[in-house]
Amino acid sequence: MTLTPRLDILGAALADTSRSQMLCELMDGRAFTSKELASAAGISPQTASVHLKHLQRAGLISSLRSGRCLYHRIAGEEIAQALETLATLAPADHLYRVQQRKGGKAELLVARSCYDHLAGRLGVALADSLIALGDLIPDGDQYTPVPSERWMKLGVHLPNGPGKRPFARACLDWTERKHHIAGPLAKQLLTHALASDWVQRQTGKRGLLISATGLDAFEQILAIPPEFLSEGTA
Repeated sequence: MTLTPRLDILGAALADTSRSQMLCELMDGRAFTSKELASAAGISPQTASVHLKHLQRAGLISSLRSGRCLYHRIAGEEIAQALETLATLAPADHLYRVQQRKGGKAELLVARSCYDHLAGRLGVALADSLIALGDLIPDGDQYTPVPSERWMKLGVHLPNGPGKRPFARACLDWTERKHHIAGPLAKQLLTHALASDWVQRQTGKRGLLISATGLDAFEQILAIPPEFLSEGTA
């Protein structure tokens, strides 16, 4: 018997539009109840529960109970990265591209969280600027950070030595089709950006709003022009 990966299980889990919508909602790294995910997918909570069990059996999500509420989240960073990569292969004529072409304010395209790190135009701009400024050196599918004062301004504490997993790695961005930064370094970047009010989460939306303080910080620290991110401002 030839052993092969059960891609059919994953394919079946992703083949339903409602399940795909709930996975996209979970891609910002937070945990949501079945009722919240049902609302995001436009289905009943009872139907959502059935779909969530399907996703859990496929190993794509995990569940945790807090008090009376059962929360669901992406099963891990590797799952989030795989889903983001798969999204780059999807047709581009989806809602957000249509919204962009019609001149709508598409914050999701400009700034969003991809599991625990920044993505979208902002995420790619951060990677490009750090590479151009010499603070980040591409090394295959990883990045090597170079010590500088800039990291402190960005809220990043560099490790003293190599760890068990890459401190910074490349993650192909769903909308930009270029790489943004993932890994512990990128998690620190997002945590600091949220704590400093550079970016703000939106209720019921995966997209992040960039504040005026954030625009100024990204320009001063990383030389990213404010107008480049203006579509995603608060």
